[in-house]
Amino acid sequence: MKIKWTAERIKGLKGGEKITCLTAYDFTTARYLDAAGIHMALVGDSLASAMLGHPTTLPVTMDQMIHHTAAVARGTTSAMVVADMPFMSYQVSTEQALGNAGRFLKEAGADGVKIEGGSFRAGTVASLVANGIPVLGHIGLTPQSIRQFGGYKVQGKKSSEADQLIADALALEAAGVFGIVVECVPVALGEAITKAVRVPTIGIGAGPHCDGQILVSHDLLGLSGGTVPRFAKQYTDLGDRMLKAFKEYKQDVETGAFPSDDYCY
Repeated sequence: MKIKWTAERIKGLKGGEKITCLTAYDFTTARYLDAAGIHMALVGDSLASAMLGHPTTLPVTMDQMIHHTAAVARGTTSAMVVADMPFMSYQVSTEQALGNAGRFLKEAGADGVKIEGGSFRAGTVASLVANGIPVLGHIGLTPQSIRQFGGYKVQGKKSSEADQLIADALALEAAGVFGIVVECVPVALGEAITKAVRVPTIGIGAGPHCDGQILVSHDLLGLSGGTVPRFAKQYTDLGDRMLKAFKEYKQDVETGAFPSDDYCY
């Protein structure tokens, strides 16, 4: 029988077994991810681009995130399901953050939520944790701030920026996060942040020294199309395989090869 991965169990992997995390947005992907033994399924706000066709993560709504998180939760038995708090679902007030985070646990069956931001978000994180809601932090390149950053750029190149990111990680740890996603920072900074905190770091474009790694499943599977980030390793090309299958189906229907007697009653 599979044992459920929880915030405390994930936290306990600090400095030991490497943590594996992938995004999932639907029941089928979650089922395969879970069968592979992945520790954590993140229902990322990348849903906006990966599944809904938006150019950024900003347009995705709470209701859309709830809908997809519930599907992922139904597809998992052991992976911890973490839901991304979408843009403007937690920034207005602590009360707003509590209400929306609570929806993920109550309505969608999530095991925790992820929130972007460092020191300035510590108060919100502490309130969620105090109310029994596990929180995964996220620092470095935070896609919800893409308008402010002016694009998807590596963060922490300057020493002052690097110092601030380490301070952000420490503030999130003090606020009670069970882990921190570190995105798009130099390798040395990813290592420094990992050494500075006592909670696991989950890297995405942050080098090999983090306590774990996360990728967008669509990038890993070759389903993203167009340009993919440098840090995203493509393990297979399902896009080409799907296109080939669809073309063969079209040809079979047009020539009358499908359905043959084998597929008829």
